[in-house]
Amino acid sequence: MTDTKLLIVDDDTNICDMLKMYFENEGYKVRTENDGASAVEVFKTYEPDLVLLDIMMPKKDGWQVCREIRTTSSKPIIMLTAKGEVFDTVLGLELGADDYMVKPFDMKELSARIKAVLRRCNSHSSAPDDEVIKYDNIEISLQKYELKICGKSIDIPPKELELLYFLASNCNRVFTRDQLLDKVWGFDYLGDSRTVDVHVKRLRDKLEGLSDKWALKTVWGVGYKFDVMQ
Repeated sequence: MTDTKLLIVDDDTNICDMLKMYFENEGYKVRTENDGASAVEVFKTYEPDLVLLDIMMPKKDGWQVCREIRTTSSKPIIMLTAKGEVFDTVLGLELGADDYMVKPFDMKELSARIKAVLRRCNSHSSAPDDEVIKYDNIEISLQKYELKICGKSIDIPPKELELLYFLASNCNRVFTRDQLLDKVWGFDYLGDSRTVDVHVKRLRDKLEGLSDKWALKTVWGVGYKFDVMQ
């Protein structure tokens, strides 16, 4: 882990100091920032492998920081929130965050989430160059983390693309929410099934009306599938 860099962003200096000490002891390289504007600038030069991002901060809140990072990078982001409200967690996921933790959190659980997210990202980085799935009006490249609609690349958060890629590569097969959490987020993901629903909704917003030859469908009482018309 000695080459893995974390960027911790929280306006509470005590939390930053505690996290810095803990994760440096685990072998990470750690940088901390206390406001959103500084975090955006430091992200560009420090090039962290993962960001721990608080929501309520001065200058720019965590949502804005997440949004700006996602315009240029797919590096994993774990949101930190003191509220634990559905709105906070869902909005973070919609903006492209990979996971979230509610304060106060257990350090061992946070460490496990970080390791799980990094493992998933590392496994995707070794995907072959030719892994491109094509259907009517759509192309999905996991290697490039690219979604093309009618030949034009569109912005899409990494986890949305991974979910779409998985479903499209297993067309006409129904997956439960738990199965999707296992296959896309990882067996040790500690979130809940609402995460899947949020990502499916966002995908539908992007793909609605695109083709009459396939569709992202809900199988009520079971889960979701990428339905290709026979």
